[in-house]
Amino acid sequence: MLMETPRLVGAFACLEYSFPFVTMARRWFVTATGIQVRRFVPNDEQGVSALILPIQREEFGIPITAEDQPDLKAIPTFYQIGTGDFWVAVQGDHVVGSIALKDIGSGQAALRKMFVAAPFRGKEFSIAARLLDRLIEESTRKGVTEVFLGTTDKFLAAHRFYEKHGFQEIAKEDLPASFPLIAVDSKFYVLGLNPE
Repeated sequence: MLMETPRLVGAFACLEYSFPFVTMARRWFVTATGIQVRRFVPNDEQGVSALILPIQREEFGIPITAEDQPDLKAIPTFYQIGTGDFWVAVQGDHVVGSIALKDIGSGQAALRKMFVAAPFRGKEFSIAARLLDRLIEESTRKGVTEVFLGTTDKFLAAHRFYEKHGFQEIAKEDLPASFPLIAVDSKFYVLGLNPE
């Protein structure tokens, strides 16, 4: 199983990959320049998993595996249909952030898989804001009227981020029936949009 652990090493962020018999390191020069937000392509699949799984398991202690998230192996057919899509923030060919939009019908969508690698968080990079701006821009263009999301009580910084960007907390009972519930989610939000 692939494991990736971010850590700072001087001016570099180093990601260590642990395979059953091999360990290798990848270095990034941590700088705000050269980071692009673009649509997911199939070659990004391993980078997306390597970004998301360590954040879920190691940073937040959520007992979740890749097998618990089959959408990570089927991004084009799960997310990139209807009004949905999936975007990544990349530095060179390294995935440093992700965000997904799942079409749930009736002009509504679910925001999912929003993650940013620890060395690339904060105002210096604004990756989370850039990813969310891209999602909102594309959602509005495609006629989405409401974006819903679920998160856990553990993601306190995420709560503040979503609220700062106009999301309103709602009760679980106020979610549309088509919203894809995840067992670990305990806090829910909605953002109203004005489609073009």
